[in-house]
Amino acid sequence: MIGNWFGVRPLALVEDAAAKAAPSVRSGRSAAMAPRRLGTHPVLQFCVYTLLPPLCGFALLIGAWALATGDESLFPTPWATLEAAIVLFSDPFFVYGPNDVGIGWHVLSSLERVGVGFGLAALVGIPLGFAIGRYLFVGRMMDPLISLFRPVSPLAWLPIGLLVFQGSDPAAIWTIFICSIWPMVINTAVGVQRLPQDYLNVARVLNLSEWKIFTKILLPAVLPYMLTGVRLAVGIAWLVIVAAEMLTGGVGIGFWVWDEWNNLNVTHIIVAIFVIGSVGLMLELVLVRVAQAFTFEDVKS
Repeated sequence: MIGNWFGVRPLALVEDAAAKAAPSVRSGRSAAMAPRRLGTHPVLQFCVYTLLPPLCGFALLIGAWALATGDESLFPTPWATLEAAIVLFSDPFFVYGPNDVGIGWHVLSSLERVGVGFGLAALVGIPLGFAIGRYLFVGRMMDPLISLFRPVSPLAWLPIGLLVFQGSDPAAIWTIFICSIWPMVINTAVGVQRLPQDYLNVARVLNLSEWKIFTKILLPAVLPYMLTGVRLAVGIAWLVIVAAEMLTGGVGIGFWVWDEWNNLNVTHIIVAIFVIGSVGLMLELVLVRVAQAFTFEDVKS
């Protein structure tokens, strides 16, 4: 009744009180949920929150590895693996024969195949993704083909490459091309399809050419999606090249792993696993930096 006399609803008073109390409640909740930080010195924060967690993870891995292996175990210990790695990297670029080369040459050969196959996939996949997202007819035409061929294992295409190209290197590049093209096609097409229709309506009102629409509207809006597809494609390509080189032979990190297995040198295989993971991590970090440079969004690995 009192609220009605003064022309103010009681519910409005309650809503105003809740609105005034909400910021304090939210700030108190966020302060309670925020992680505690030790000190404000940037060096201390870097050591505790950036440097220490990865070191603890590696220490846990090496500790579990050392406990699981012993003198009678067929699996090499961390110390034996470290000694083998020191010997391998003391001269990583030696050449004693056509297939007897250092681990550095194997890594460079694999990176070269990945670069060529990925580059060809980008030249085909990114424009195809723009066409699929931009034109309904092209999208409906390519959708069943993508749904049919994308689930196929990349290694299933390796015999086709050997048959067509009559060579191990072109066959491996062909396999990388096939496995790299789908992430770029799909992510680019999704980016184009998620473009707000109002942008295209304004372009139509301004009578912009297709080239202007592509360079001024489509490309800036689709760039984050496209770079995500590039990152996924490079990761898959580096993953597949190891298996492809195991089957094709020649010089490459995958062939080196298989050759060391034939020699029953498990220590070198473990070194190769760390090398493959380290190279993949460096590729990921480089692409994350590129994505951060060309987009306004926070790109995280």
